[in-house]
Amino acid sequence: MKYIDLKGTVRENIGKNGSRKIREDEKIPCILYGENTTVYFSVVDKELKEVIYTPNVYLVNLDIDGKKYEAKIQDIQFHPVSDSPIHIDFLKISSDKKITVELPIRVEGNSVGVREGGKLAQSLRKLKVKGFVKDLPEEILVDITSLGLGKSLRVGDISLDKVEVLSIKSNPVVSIKATRQSRNAEAEATAGKK
Repeated sequence: MKYIDLKGTVRENIGKNGSRKIREDEKIPCILYGENTTVYFSVVDKELKEVIYTPNVYLVNLDIDGKKYEAKIQDIQFHPVSDSPIHIDFLKISSDKKITVELPIRVEGNSVGVREGGKLAQSLRKLKVKGFVKDLPEEILVDITSLGLGKSLRVGDISLDKVEVLSIKSNPVVSIKATRQSRNAEAEATAGKK
């Protein structure tokens, strides 16, 4: 897993007025919880952009007024109109406990079905998994080279070492859909055999 460093400042006022004042200063109110820890803090808005607006999943090395914590983003609340973050929950993690994260899926290979005229359709972009931090990969690679026309690769077809996949096993990850062109070619080939 990739880590990113983030600096925070402990919040004095934790009510609505305090949060509003923090947002006016171009910061985002945050909370860190887990393992008998609760810390209210704020982070500069600009520093969060590479953590929030990315397909990658990062674990965060938090430095809150000199105290260091390992955490992951648990929840983000966005403003309904501007779509900017207005509050973030961080969950403290440790190396001896399993965590649940959603990892991005990267498709690789040139499918047999696409070469026959089919269209690649990726239904899932992330998979929910559970494991120890040291065992979690940065992304899940899915090889579609042998995937034929009209076939799908499902969550249950993916296996990871030392990591448990929590997503529903019957959900398709990638499918090769038949296009009008591929159906016409198949119909012509069938008619030619008669």
